[in-house]
Amino acid sequence: MTRTDLITRLADLLSERAQTLRVAVDGPDAAGKTTLADELTAVLDRPTVRLSIDDFHRPREERYARGPLSPEGYFHDCFDFAALRRAVLAPDGAVVVVDGVFLQTAELRDCWDLSVYLDVSPAETLRRALVRDVGLFGSEAVVRDRYEHRYLPGQRLYRTTMRPAEAADVVVDNDDPAAPVIRKWPR
Repeated sequence: MTRTDLITRLADLLSERAQTLRVAVDGPDAAGKTTLADELTAVLDRPTVRLSIDDFHRPREERYARGPLSPEGYFHDCFDFAALRRAVLAPDGAVVVVDGVFLQTAELRDCWDLSVYLDVSPAETLRRALVRDVGLFGSEAVVRDRYEHRYLPGQRLYRTTMRPAEAADVVVDNDDPAAPVIRKWPR
């Protein structure tokens, strides 16, 4: 399957549904969530609101209260799920497409009319982060340290406690974004 095929199938799936839809594009860091959500939003021929979990960070002191490398702090303290929930539930008559990590937590799971989980291996996540995040964190060593001690363990905590691949309507193996593999599709 090509990337274009995936986007077309997702857009067709959404066109079959009600006017107001809330769509989650979930997955680990560097999985391609933002890219997929942007591509999907671009092909929808309905009013669309585009949000990201990154628009709902808690203040820095809350995000790092358990320490800068704490996976529990990453999973439990980084995002204001209540504010995101209010934003997602507010728009009427539009498709709301939200990308981000941890979108299928207990606080948000019932918000979504359709949830997509991009599954990417931890090794591929780290490889992408070493390309994408050096400018943000300053060096490959710092990126590797952040991912190995905070982000990857935080994602593992999320996967084991929330089981997002089981809960999602659509699961896509996105290790190769040019050739995504659909693992789960609604019947």
